[in-house]
Amino acid sequence: MNDDSLPRVSGIILAGGASQRMGRDKALIDFGGAPLIARVIERVQPLCAEVMIVANERDAYAPFGVPVIGDVYPGKGSLGGIFSGLQAARESHALAVACDMPFLNAALLRYLIALAPSFDVVIPRAPDPSGKTPRSSRGGQPAGDKTPRRADQPIAKESNLHPMHAIYSKNCLPAMHARLLAGDLRLVGFHAEVRVRVVEPAEVDQFDPPHLSFFNANTPEDLERARVLLARAANDV
Repeated sequence: MNDDSLPRVSGIILAGGASQRMGRDKALIDFGGAPLIARVIERVQPLCAEVMIVANERDAYAPFGVPVIGDVYPGKGSLGGIFSGLQAARESHALAVACDMPFLNAALLRYLIALAPSFDVVIPRAPDPSGKTPRSSRGGQPAGDKTPRRADQPIAKESNLHPMHAIYSKNCLPAMHARLLAGDLRLVGFHAEVRVRVVEPAEVDQFDPPHLSFFNANTPEDLERARVLLARAANDV
């Protein structure tokens, strides 16, 4: 159910990854008494006119009561997932988040959505709360592609950008499509061709000073840390 005070956006939850570092489907792992993806749906649904999951294992996600969209171009990483969801979205803009983000902040999401009508991409910039060193492969070179990435081809993590916690308009679809066909799967590779609004760290800090909105439970160690943070937050109430 969409918040009537906000611009109408669709919600895209990306759950198409292989979860190799977790060793099992991270979206379905119990977190605080419910599957991790259920927690994400719960935070996104009040802000969006519709919510969908992008995943190729449709039966696994059918119980969550939202449409499940398959990848238009399987094996094309997160860019392919965002493209697939954005193409299927009813609204002109869509909020895209990952299925493994347990600490999404409604106030920050509202801020991004409020900015959406004037831009094609609204994307936050903030240090990764995990403190992990970015890997160039996260930027989206096709699996097995050993071609060196040029210095003028940045990836999101190197710029502290969070494309898996961002708003996209359908105006991005042609540029995304061209990158997918070219095998350039960097999530920021098409930004020069669209109107981008970067939400800078000082803006993010108004809503989420510790930047936990961008915490991803990618590994068993991440998951354990997230559970500790959840327990600590419960004790603080």
